[in-house]
Amino acid sequence: MPEKPLDDSAARLRHEPIARLRHEPIARLRHESIAWLRQDAAAELCQAEPAAGSGVIESWDLSIGVDGPGTRFVVFTCGCPLRCLYCHNPETWRMRDGRRVTVDEVMTEVDRYRRFISVAGGGVTLSGGEPLLQPRFTGELLRRCHESGLHTALDTSGFLGDRASDALLADTDLVLLDIKSYDPRGYRRLTGASLEPTLRFARRLADLGRPVWVRFVLVPGLTDGEDNVDGLARFVATLGNVERVDVLPFHRMAAGKYTRLGLTFPLADVEPPDHALLDRVHAQFAAHGVTSV
Repeated sequence: MPEKPLDDSAARLRHEPIARLRHEPIARLRHESIAWLRQDAAAELCQAEPAAGSGVIESWDLSIGVDGPGTRFVVFTCGCPLRCLYCHNPETWRMRDGRRVTVDEVMTEVDRYRRFISVAGGGVTLSGGEPLLQPRFTGELLRRCHESGLHTALDTSGFLGDRASDALLADTDLVLLDIKSYDPRGYRRLTGASLEPTLRFARRLADLGRPVWVRFVLVPGLTDGEDNVDGLARFVATLGNVERVDVLPFHRMAAGKYTRLGLTFPLADVEPPDHALLDRVHAQFAAHGVTSV
């Protein structure tokens, strides 16, 4: 089937980065790179999980206010089945690129900061990558932290939610659920995967009564459509366990990481959302009775 001609409007091109990937000669390499990355992501699903009591991580770090309440000790696991066009942690994509650690090693590091993060009203967050690619490691680490009195959070796309046992979720005080788009076609275009597993996981979390913060990255031309935002707001409003929606403005601060890794950042030419767009999106969530920050 022949491709449709490009719209001559500069404004339309500015808000349709995927269209540019298909038509600009220089950008064709980016489009091919995206296809390769999607294949690479699928291969991660075939990776063997490390032996019980161990996992593969990229790093750990301390953060304030962006990975759950208070000051957090954040463990970045390696391996992810998605390749989101705006991903800001490409160094965590492959399990084979990480380093093996034991749960005991991580807990020893956590204990160094226990007093500090406890006083600061924080806890431990498992992020990635995708922590549910390693459910045994993730589950044991959450259990150890939870039993020791630390607040626990799981940062996940929900795509592998079926791998999370009820016991794992019982040891999770808060789920940071990344719902990247509510439009199934837009979700696949953005991530290379299906939306339904994430929605199924969201409903399961609601049935279990697990607290959730939904995370939604606002990308002009990809996730900012009024119907998309309204659909997500309506869905979130039905769940009953979502405490808030974090509307995260798209940024290009990870571009340097891509360069260092020999990769092309697919959305290098996309501008961050302006205040007017952010205000509109927050108003749409508020219209459905959903708190957004």
